[in-house]
Amino acid sequence: MTAPAALTALFGDRCRTDADTLTEYGRDWTRYTEPAASAVVFPTSRDELVELVKLANRDRLALVPSGGRTGLSGGACATAGEVVVSMEKMDRLLDFNQTDRLITVEAGMVTEVLQQHALERELYFPVDFASRGSSRIGGNIATNAGGIKVVRYGMFRDWVAGLTVVTGAGEVLELNHGLEKNNTGYDFRHLFVGSEGTLGFVVDATLKLARRPKELAVMLLAVPQLSDVMEVFNRFRRDIDLSAFEFFSDQALRHVEARGLVASPFAERENYYVVLEFERIADSAETMALDAFESLLENGFVTDGVLAQSETQAAQLWRLREDISESITPRTPYKNDIAVRPSQVPAFVAELDALLAREYPDFEVVWFGHIGDGNLHINVLRPLDMDIAAFKSACEQVNTRVFGLLQRYRGSMSAEHGVGLLKRQYLDISRSEAEIALMRRVKAAFDPNGVMNPGKLVA
Repeated sequence: MTAPAALTALFGDRCRTDADTLTEYGRDWTRYTEPAASAVVFPTSRDELVELVKLANRDRLALVPSGGRTGLSGGACATAGEVVVSMEKMDRLLDFNQTDRLITVEAGMVTEVLQQHALERELYFPVDFASRGSSRIGGNIATNAGGIKVVRYGMFRDWVAGLTVVTGAGEVLELNHGLEKNNTGYDFRHLFVGSEGTLGFVVDATLKLARRPKELAVMLLAVPQLSDVMEVFNRFRRDIDLSAFEFFSDQALRHVEARGLVASPFAERENYYVVLEFERIADSAETMALDAFESLLENGFVTDGVLAQSETQAAQLWRLREDISESITPRTPYKNDIAVRPSQVPAFVAELDALLAREYPDFEVVWFGHIGDGNLHINVLRPLDMDIAAFKSACEQVNTRVFGLLQRYRGSMSAEHGVGLLKRQYLDISRSEAEIALMRRVKAAFDPNGVMNPGKLVA
C-alpha cells in the first residue's frame, strides 16, 4: 500500500490532499517558505496518532505537528513533502478538579477557549498573548509560549502539571500525572515543553489554574526615550505587583491606527509607549500607581498617561499593543525575537538601536515587546516594491551583527517564538556545541528514525 493510500485507510475523508488545504495547513504566520505538504490528516484520538507514527516509521514519512499555525519561526511549515498532522479536531475538555485547580484538555483546544473554561469555574489561566483566539494548547506547549503576562505568571512551562504524549517511536507516555511534587528522576514533561514537535505529539495536557484576579487596571503611558522605559518599569514595580508591562514604538502605533479600528488617546505623539496592567487588590494599588506616574512625569520619564476608566477602554488600550503584529503582516516583517536580562536592557538597547540605524538605513524598523521580562521584538518591514527573497537575504546579512551583539550579552536569539526553520542556523548563538550535541541525542532517543518535524530546531 502506498503512503497516501495508507493514510486514507487510516483517516478516511480526514486525509486531505487538495491544493487549498495543503497550502493553508502547510505554513504558519511566516511567509518566507513555500508550503509543499503531501497530505494533511486530522486525527481524533491518541490511538490514531500511535498508528500514524508507526506508519511513518515503517514508510519513512515525515510528520509536521500543526496547531493554530500562529508561529513566527517556521516550526509548523511543511516544505519538503511532509504530512501535516492537524490537531484541531482533538479539542475536548477531559477533566477538571476544583480542589487541585487542575484542568485537562486535548492539544487542539484553542487558548481562549481554555481561558474561558477557567473563568466559568471562577479560576484563571494566566498565560496570554494576542493570538489567544487561534493558537492551540499543543502548539503553546511545543514552543513554551510566553506572551504579555510573563512578568508576573511566567512561561507556559510553569503551568504544565502533566502531559500525555506519543513519541516519535510510537510509545505513549503519561508524564507527571498532575503532581505538584514528584522527585523521581528526569522530568520528561519538561523535555516536551519547548521541543517544537521534534520528539513526538502532545496528546493532552493537565494544566494548573490560578486564583481569578480582582479588577485589573490598565494604564497607557507616553515615553520620550527607549532608555526611559526601564526607569518606568522599575518605578512601578517598586510598589506594585505588575501583571503586564509592554512597550511599543510610535511607528508600531501608526500602523495600528492606519487600520482605522483603534486610536491613541493622546493629543500629542511620543516616541514610545508603555501599556501596563496591575490588579486592584485594594484602593491603595491605584493610588500608588498614580503616585508613580506623577513622579515619573515630574522627572521627564513620561510625558502623558491615561488610566482606563472602564473594561471597554482597557480593551481599547490593549489593542494598541496587541494589534501590532496583524497590522504589519502585509509588509512581510522580518522578525527578531530576542531577550537579555531586564537589568541589561538599557545598555543593550542603546547598542542595538545604533546598530539597526546603521545597518537598516532604508528599512522601517518597528519595535515592541514584553520588556518587563527582557524580551524585545524587532520587526524590519519589507518595502512594498522589494522582492521577498531579496529582502530576506538583506536581513539575514545583518543578523550576524545583531546576534554577535546578543551573544556578547549572553542573551537568547529566540525568546518565545522558538527556533523552527528560520533560526536553526543561529542556534549556536544561545547554545554551546555540547548542548546542541546533547539535544540531538535526546531527539534520537525519542524519535530514532527522525520522523517528527525533521529539519526543525536541531536539523
